[in-house]
Amino acid sequence: MTTAFGQLKSVQGIVKDSKTKEPIAYATVAVVGAPASPGSATSTQESGRFSLKFPTNYTKIRVSSIGYDNKDVFVTNDESQQIEILMDSQDNTLEEVVVKAKKRKYSNKENPAVALIRKVIENKSKNRLEGQQYAQYDQYEKISLGLSNLSEKFVNKKIFKNYQFLFEVNDSAKTANKYLLPAFIEEKLSKVYYRKDPKKTKQYILGEQRAQFDPKFIDNDGLSSYFNKLYEQVDIYDNNITLITNQFLSPIANSSPSFYKFFITDTIKTQQPWLVELSFFPRNKADMLFKGQLYITLDGNYAVQAANMTVADDINLNFVRDMDIALKFERDDNKRFYLSQSSLGIDFSLTDKGTGIRGNRTVNYKNYRSGLVQPDSVYNGPETVIAYTVGDVKGTKKLFETQRQIPLAQNEINIYHNIDSLQTIPSFKSFMDIASLLFSGYKQAGPVEIGPVNTFYSFNPVEGFRLRVGGRTTEALSKRFYAETYAAYGFKDEKWKYFLSGAYAFNNKSVYSFPQHYIRASFQRDTKIPGQSLEFVQEDNFLLSFKRGENESYIYNDVYRLDYRKEFDNHLSIGLGFNATKQSPAGTLTYQMLDENGQSKLFNEINSTELSLNVRYAPHEQFYQGKVYRTPIFNPYPIFNFNYTAGLKDVFKGEYSYHNFNIGAFKRFYLSQLGYADVNVEGTYIAGKEIPFPFLTIHRANQTYAYQLNSYNLMNFLEFVSDHHASLNIQYYMNGFLLNKIPLIKKLKLREVFSFKAVYGGLRDENNPDYTNKVFQFQKNADNVQSSYTFGSDPYMEASVGLSNIFKVLRVDYVRRLNYLDHPGVPKSGIRARVKFDF
Repeated sequence: MTTAFGQLKSVQGIVKDSKTKEPIAYATVAVVGAPASPGSATSTQESGRFSLKFPTNYTKIRVSSIGYDNKDVFVTNDESQQIEILMDSQDNTLEEVVVKAKKRKYSNKENPAVALIRKVIENKSKNRLEGQQYAQYDQYEKISLGLSNLSEKFVNKKIFKNYQFLFEVNDSAKTANKYLLPAFIEEKLSKVYYRKDPKKTKQYILGEQRAQFDPKFIDNDGLSSYFNKLYEQVDIYDNNITLITNQFLSPIANSSPSFYKFFITDTIKTQQPWLVELSFFPRNKADMLFKGQLYITLDGNYAVQAANMTVADDINLNFVRDMDIALKFERDDNKRFYLSQSSLGIDFSLTDKGTGIRGNRTVNYKNYRSGLVQPDSVYNGPETVIAYTVGDVKGTKKLFETQRQIPLAQNEINIYHNIDSLQTIPSFKSFMDIASLLFSGYKQAGPVEIGPVNTFYSFNPVEGFRLRVGGRTTEALSKRFYAETYAAYGFKDEKWKYFLSGAYAFNNKSVYSFPQHYIRASFQRDTKIPGQSLEFVQEDNFLLSFKRGENESYIYNDVYRLDYRKEFDNHLSIGLGFNATKQSPAGTLTYQMLDENGQSKLFNEINSTELSLNVRYAPHEQFYQGKVYRTPIFNPYPIFNFNYTAGLKDVFKGEYSYHNFNIGAFKRFYLSQLGYADVNVEGTYIAGKEIPFPFLTIHRANQTYAYQLNSYNLMNFLEFVSDHHASLNIQYYMNGFLLNKIPLIKKLKLREVFSFKAVYGGLRDENNPDYTNKVFQFQKNADNVQSSYTFGSDPYMEASVGLSNIFKVLRVDYVRRLNYLDHPGVPKSGIRARVKFDF
């Protein structure tokens, strides 16, 4: 049985004509003496290359191809080897006549391989799990990862003197003086029930265990979610197979004949039913497609009995050095084939030959039964249920010892022990502390952590040079009470800013981890740009200090807040808030109102008291929990938000009464070979009269040189104000579908990206300073020209076209503003960049 770190030997090579040295395509390479099965043979690619994995007790392979003599080749017991095989042509008796066959252009027309694959597609619905009325089975999952391709020189470095036990797994972890360092393993046992009508899949998790890192450094649940997203289960009957955050077209997708080339390369008659080996290759090697072999039954059902798949070397896929997928199906009592084992291995690396990360996901299925009707109570409730006692380590360990479907290799067993031992070594703790500082921005200091460091220094036109230092308590101090604070000083305005909060966790968990359930009180005195509410970054981040145009309109805020938040296991969350805020204009911002005689009156401050409600629903949401923010792991499910804020007049100095209703939704649409699109829609309505602009919607602008996904990148700060609006934001990532077709350009592995943003709304007369003198006037720039507006008859629109995957991490957009170009100081276009890490 193959393990995460391989117990098979791998033979790779190339088959050539012995005279011309030209590669021979579609030759069959088979293991001599091995039982006839999909795993015992393969076929060469168009380049003549092949790769075969088989047990070490077999020592000979046989190569056959039409027009050539069969050739037997002995192989060694080395775990990995490269060979060249020269085939002798059978044309030595034709001395007087030389026949040169013209290479036929590949065509789907009158192609028996394409006719066969169309039969497979035609019969998909009855052969897949969803073709059964009822089905149930036991499922065992295992994900294991480790550093791969480590050299002996690397392993023997002085810094690893205390870590040699990690590398000493067993002989199978050494290949030609290369080492593996197992670092993660997770196992799960489940009972799964499927019902077709009404459709429902119910998974009862009977037990799960994994190697755990210190939670103060790593979010173990988030790490597990991320690995499970990279190594998703493979269902070949789906039109699209999602792997490493991308969608690959299945070789038996409805449209597969348009994207793949198919060839019949062998017929297996030594078992029942007979099988046809169908080899397939991408028409364009750079597209998100597979190559490999399918084994199709010739019993009239045209079911997939097995599949071996990988990806082309030229695919537009980042950091993936190798990928192999093996699917095995077994026949049940109804003579239908069901998936019995799925194995996915991916080797990630920055370079072809350097150190990488090798991971495997194996899913095994047993006790498959179809047609067994279960009561509705089995299917009621959420799709996944934890059916074991969380925290019962001994019980879980015993469960896996008795019910694990695939025994662990010794090096996999060692992972559990090694990770525990590793975290007791002082030097490893120091390493994790430094790594946490670099990636999260926080430095551990006993029961507190100091940070985030990217806010320690910044600058802006109002405060000038700004220094800040802060920190917060951790679970090491208390699992119930949490405190956070910072202090900052601006050397231009010569004012101190500070923040202090205290939180109480009702669920005895960190207030930053899922599911959150806490109450928090806080006070903040700081500056703010009106209308800015950034995600995943603080406004005083150093990199956001660089801005274009006039950007001196700021607010000094004093905010007293009381917040309650409750998250549920189904990712529904509810938030309640109460705040009292004093706002004072700063920089060039003014709070100015005209009296009946047209004389201006300036206000030094305004006060508001607000009560708020937030409801968020994100079904099947996945994320990695960082020190401050959650990094989303995107999936096809939508996210819904509803916010309500009530302005309370005459409550704690509140001067205004209003009701702000906001609703929004986000969804990622996967478009198979055409990439994917992220779509955001939002709408707001603010009820009330004589509301000044600080309490209306100041639309989120961006005057930095970074491309911001949820801001209008060519809109100026405070440029548009509204009391009702609707907006649309589309980010379309084409994943290189067009550029992959252009010679030379495709070698750069660039990817197209497009965006369109629009917002439309307005101001009712009672809140518009053009129609009433009871609200603050629109803002003016340094030239005393109006610079704030509401919308006219058209929505504000901007669009961009760009290239992503530059150096594998950079996105650069050309952004074009489509209207309202007569506003002062606005750019018509611009170049914006964004760091975007993609596979």
